[in-house]
Amino acid sequence: MISRVKTLAPVIQNAGAALLLDGHVELVARAGADGAHLNGLAALEDALPSLKPDRIAGVGGLATRHDSMAAGERGADYVLFGEPDANGQRPSVDAIAERLQWWDELFEPPCIGFAASCEEAAEFAAAGADFVLVGDFVWADPRGAKAALSDAGHAIAEAHQPAFARTKAGHA
Repeated sequence: MISRVKTLAPVIQNAGAALLLDGHVELVARAGADGAHLNGLAALEDALPSLKPDRIAGVGGLATRHDSMAAGERGADYVLFGEPDANGQRPSVDAIAERLQWWDELFEPPCIGFAASCEEAAEFAAAGADFVLVGDFVWADPRGAKAALSDAGHAIAEAHQPAFARTKAGHA
């Protein structure tokens, strides 16, 4: 796995993106990754000593607002809302959008919405997500991933524009 990450890291990083490993905190530095995505508050707490201050520690699997706030207080670099659990279940789209909006209005670390469709990607961007993590709909698109990502990117940009304008107006 280390050799695979070492091969991918420069390609991803030279394109301006961060390479995060899903868990595998022990491999992050050795493989040249930028950080890790962690599942839950306990995993975040366990990983922080080995990731901080040089690496990214992001976290999802946060079931409650309290867990989300605790993650932010402990130093999470981002929080992820709406990803499927181990059984493939997710909160409702409305609940995810509400959580993103709540976080965006009150907290500094970025929030990310996991979108299972292009429509969800737009809704989460409009709700205030700093980033949108697209799900398998990209790979399932019969036109190919490039077309699906392009559509999602346009939908996010369109939805994010008014949300960004509202934010700037509120802070002016």
